[in-house]
Amino acid sequence: MTISKRQLEERELRKERILTGALNVFKKKGIEGATMDEIAASSGFGKATLYYYFHSKEEVFSAILVNGWESIWMSLEPIIASEKSPRKTFISILLRIAENARSNQGLYSFLFNVPKLINIEEQPWKSYQNRLYAIIQGLLEDGVMAGEFPPLDTQLLFKAMGGLFMGLVFMGDRETPVSEKEIENLLNQLITNPTQK
Repeated sequence: MTISKRQLEERELRKERILTGALNVFKKKGIEGATMDEIAASSGFGKATLYYYFHSKEEVFSAILVNGWESIWMSLEPIIASEKSPRKTFISILLRIAENARSNQGLYSFLFNVPKLINIEEQPWKSYQNRLYAIIQGLLEDGVMAGEFPPLDTQLLFKAMGGLFMGLVFMGDRETPVSEKEIENLLNQLITNPTQK
């Protein structure tokens, strides 16, 4: 029996509803407190439907992470392909991530925090995450070579920037979007050479 295009679309919509419901449960109950029963109830389906798509809570986690990282990747692809200077591309990537995170804070909080809390053997979302991190690292290295960043340990800068940037995006109750000026200021504070002061 072949499956029609409409049936495939309906399946995808059901999966999407389950993942949205699961995200709401995780937000309210935390990772440990979330159960398959609550995920089914939150998504508006019975347990049979939930188990048809996902065999365990870990599979649900994994699907949220894969979908989330894939959507990050797809939103950044045009920026990465634009061939601007390394510094401009780097800032544009951070702006897009901040914009995405602001419009879907629950998902982004999940994407950046949950992998530290759970132990899933297979981590298919890692391929997107690793590619993004490699691109950001490459932009920093290219920026140093082009003189857009001072000579510095790009790996250390990447880690410091990541932590500070996430704080800028997620800490406090921001009313306004993160601006290019804020990212520039953050960058400049991080990479100012102490001998230049």
